[in-house]
Amino acid sequence: MGLIHIELFATLDLVGQAPGGPDEDPAGFPFGGWQAPLLSAVTGAQILAAYEGTDALLLGRRTYDIFAAYWPHQKDGEIAELFNRVPKYVASRGTPDLPWAGSTLLGPDLADAVREVRDRHEHVKVVGSLDLVQTLLREKLFDRLDLWVHPIVLGVGKKVFDGGAVPTNLTLLEPPVAGPQGTVFLRYGLADGTPRTGDMSAPGRGLGRDDVR
Repeated sequence: MGLIHIELFATLDLVGQAPGGPDEDPAGFPFGGWQAPLLSAVTGAQILAAYEGTDALLLGRRTYDIFAAYWPHQKDGEIAELFNRVPKYVASRGTPDLPWAGSTLLGPDLADAVREVRDRHEHVKVVGSLDLVQTLLREKLFDRLDLWVHPIVLGVGKKVFDGGAVPTNLTLLEPPVAGPQGTVFLRYGLADGTPRTGDMSAPGRGLGRDDVR
């Protein structure tokens, strides 16, 4: 069984909508392209490293359309070579044309279809695709979550955790790394169990209610 890796760019209030450009997802969202002013060589190197070993892409319909209009026309660069070479699996409620070479529409039972993709490939990357991500979070159909948190707050827009999440434990796989613009790269892995609760004033915790008022 392979691994499913989610790659997401988010603001400090965890908005993940349209980081790449104004026309990426314009309906009612005034901040398309918010990521561009915060890019750096450090972030670029992290993104390239994150794609090492990728042998399939798993994309939502909107992200697929954006990628299919751009990447097939790019012949140079590691990302272009990778994206054009590997199979692309697309989640959609309709029956869209998929003109990008190597593209396959997933079946109507999305969770089962994703499990089949995971069985077929070693390293499957999910890029953007916030609606698809909600299903993967709900079904716990991911193994790693790479999250770039940028030092801005937008207050509006689709969130990374936006109705699809269920109580889930994650483990930090490596120390966070901050770029010169203040963007922090966090790499989490799915962990067993669900979040626990406790009492900060319990004996032995070293912190009473009077200490936190």
